[in-house]
Amino acid sequence: MSDAPRPCDTHPDIVGFKYPLPHLAQSLKSQRKVKIVAIGSSSTAGEGNIVPFPCRLELALRGQFHGRMIDVLNRGIGGQEALDELSRFGPDVIGEAPALVIWQVGTNAVFRLGQYSFDDVAASIAAGLDRIAGFAMDVVLMDLQYTTAVVKPEKIKLAEQTVAMIAAAAQKAGVNVFRRFALMRRWCVDGGIPIAELIDPTDPSQLHMSEWATNCVTQALYGAIKGALPATA
Repeated sequence: MSDAPRPCDTHPDIVGFKYPLPHLAQSLKSQRKVKIVAIGSSSTAGEGNIVPFPCRLELALRGQFHGRMIDVLNRGIGGQEALDELSRFGPDVIGEAPALVIWQVGTNAVFRLGQYSFDDVAASIAAGLDRIAGFAMDVVLMDLQYTTAVVKPEKIKLAEQTVAMIAAAAQKAGVNVFRRFALMRRWCVDGGIPIAELIDPTDPSQLHMSEWATNCVTQALYGAIKGALPATA
């Protein structure tokens, strides 16, 4: 039996961005210091012993763009949702003046079923996008992870509605969405990867992603970002 790690298929057809990233491109072109802010919940902050995506993305971007001091600031707080994150936009997003904002959102509205109103989450996402629309920063919304805690029979309908709501908010605001839910579902449904392999084996909640899934999601995000930049960047 081979001990080789499972290969990572990032499915650019699913996660590729619709819009370019002009502010990030300009920052990479004209500035030595480039700042990206990742705001969200535990998927951003990190959980257990698994390194979260902001740290991994920072290393990938630094490896690609030599000579640039690229910092991906981790502004994730476990357990939060759009309403909570919106209240932190002043110091954690706008105050940092990043070239790119990655807003991971929606998971806790499903995981903590009944704690958050769907309409309140939708309104908070729209308000957050409106708030930063006037600043020189690109925005990417990252939707839910496809893990057991999110796709239980009593939650799957709300999960799919939340994914659709996030996509609609991104479309209306003219910003990109990173389709994490669809990517991970493709791995399971079409790729034959057991959902258990996408989940951190030490997490009894079955919410958080495994080492492999976190790494592969980051690779897919990195590819989407790179693909939305001009070759001259």
